[in-house]
Amino acid sequence: MLSLSPEQELLVSSVADIAEREFADRAFEWDGEPPWENAQLLADRGFLGVNFAEEYGGGGMTELDAILTIEAVGRVCPDTAEFLYNQQLVAPRAIELFGTEDAKERYLPPVLAAEDSIAIGISEPEAGSDVGAMGTRIEEDGDDLVLNGEKTWVSNVEHSSAALVWTQFPDGLGSVIVEFDWDGVEVAQHYANMAGHHQTHFVMEDVVVPEANVVTSGPEGFKNQLRALNWERVGSATLANALASCALEKALEYAEQRTQFEQPIDEFQGIEWKLADAATELEASRALTHRTAARAHEQGRIPARLDASMAKLRASEMVEHVVSEALQIHGANGYQQGHPLEYLYRLARGRRLAAGTDEIQKNQIAAVLKRDGLPNLA
Repeated sequence: MLSLSPEQELLVSSVADIAEREFADRAFEWDGEPPWENAQLLADRGFLGVNFAEEYGGGGMTELDAILTIEAVGRVCPDTAEFLYNQQLVAPRAIELFGTEDAKERYLPPVLAAEDSIAIGISEPEAGSDVGAMGTRIEEDGDDLVLNGEKTWVSNVEHSSAALVWTQFPDGLGSVIVEFDWDGVEVAQHYANMAGHHQTHFVMEDVVVPEANVVTSGPEGFKNQLRALNWERVGSATLANALASCALEKALEYAEQRTQFEQPIDEFQGIEWKLADAATELEASRALTHRTAARAHEQGRIPARLDASMAKLRASEMVEHVVSEALQIHGANGYQQGHPLEYLYRLARGRRLAAGTDEIQKNQIAAVLKRDGLPNLA
């Protein structure tokens, strides 16, 4: 693990204290709804968007600091951790990195005040991992930029005013900010995924996009878009670590309290080994994620592709195993609908799909290894 500065230690302890006192009672009662009350409390205390510039309502800190807040919250309330992940490391982060000043001033302050959220639309019915097959396109029509296409599996649409939409430009892939109440934008269908969270399929027909809402475009813009995606991968790893931490915490508590054969089950070697393996896997994953964020801060605040994919892959595989073992320790209790471990298990499975599948991460890792060789790992 990285050594934390005194300021970071204070940040973690402050956020953890808020989570324990304010979030624990309702931690598993949100039923797929965003925990706006929790987010607003964090915003009021200055702990939402800590990695954004102060001029937009952020805390002026680093992405590692944002990761630490997600971990501290997620140990208690997974839904609040996921909200922080989306607000701090996905679409709003890309807007601050590459958007116009007009877009930053318009969209970021409400997000960082927990008054709004920004979704991200990448996948399409015929284009998931293969973004080159994307059919959504922008064309110039006189002085206007006109957008046509569709997006699916988009989270948080029902609670967002806009989405960062990936699209083909005449000179390559890029992204634009699209507001859901604009003419030509229509929600086609809502889905409920395995975790009970809603995702949305929406269509864009002859939507006029202001120039100020273009975030990236052209060959260099495409590179920037992929660089921003690395933060989504690191954020996904962080969320996976938080889920695993929450599950392990509950497994430790249950194993200490549950008695069989006249002794607590945490005194049986079989349970001890499960706990030991889970803790070791979790700490290894956290170390990789923290190192990725720390290196990014030294490299213009953009994670390296190899680092981000390794962290995301390790965390995604780890969380499914750790949560599964935590559920196993709970026995039939953890397998019941409505039990925290049952919900965590469903959340954990999504981490191997969201922000790029395991297979895509392995492709990314192998591509860098073939290009740079093993010395790049040192």
